[in-house]
Amino acid sequence: MNTLVILAVLNSYLITARHHIRERVHDEDGASTLELVIIILGLIGVAGVLVVAITAAVQRRVDQIT
Repeated sequence: MNTLVILAVLNSYLITARHHIRERVHDEDGASTLELVIIILGLIGVAGVLVVAITAAVQRRVDQIT
């Protein structure tokens, strides 16, 4: 099946699921800006740690080759 078709079907399922959830929970306004900033900074921190770890591992392997 074409990738674009699969993505369109998955997107429609996602939109339908969000619609049903919003109908059930009317009091939920979503995350505040501060919460989103904290989550994004945490993800950036995790990504930074992964980059450092992968870079160190690759550098160690390169040093073993030469």
